Amino acid sequence: MRPYSDHFSALSSAYAVHRPGYPDGLFTLLAALPAKRTRAWDCATGSGQAALGVAPHFESVLATDASAAQVRAAASHPRVRYAVAQAEAVPFPSGMFDLITVAQALHWLELPEFYAEARRVLAPGGMVAVWTYGRHHVDGGAIDEVLDDYYHRIVGSYWPPERRWVESGYRTLRFPFAEVPVAPPPMTVSWTLDEMLGYIGTWSATARCRTTTGVDPMPALADRLIPLWGDPASRRRIEWPLSVRAGR
Repeated sequence: MRPYSDHFSALSSAYAVHRPGYPDGLFTLLAALPAKRTRAWDCATGSGQAALGVAPHFESVLATDASAAQVRAAASHPRVRYAVAQAEAVPFPSGMFDLITVAQALHWLELPEFYAEARRVLAPGGMVAVWTYGRHHVDGGAIDEVLDDYYHRIVGSYWPPERRWVESGYRTLRFPFAEVPVAPPPMTVSWTLDEMLGYIGTWSATARCRTTTGVDPMPALADRLIPLWGDPASRRRIEWPLSVRAGR
């Protein structure tokens, strides 16, 4: 198993504040898939966005992340228990979970080892569900053109190579389970410009650009967006298409 590549611990507080939540409809669809709804494991939980979505549908959720800083920043919930553990070797008994989820993190894992561990801890009739989202869209026009330029030209060379799996919607990743189609609703938020910029500041490419060059690319991005946004306090609908793969 390769050493854990930590792209997010330094951003853990900002990640918890600025990352968008997932639509409730996604978790309703996923909860209907397994034979039982006793225990779920949210793997690579980050700051717990997916764990919180799963929790209303299951008696308990165990949420793990290899980053202790991320776990410390995670939101609390009476049905969710957090632990620091690598996805490829978790301290759980075999056959324990009815649902295993990995949200926006499968591309960071050692897949053969994780898949073996998922098979070990999955209960009979249980399901594995993984999902990802790529570039968000705002207006289909000038704002999106600036964001595309930032994504590809300004910080494009700073994305880790694993980002290519996100851009393919995980369709090019091996997924050794009997797949069940899931058609989730899009992920949407209503954000001010500052809220959107806070989210872009949590991108691993933004952080790597800042560290490598010694220059924060965010002020220049804000300067380009302010005249296009209008009143910075006004809210705009922002959408990410979700790509889900689920199987048993």
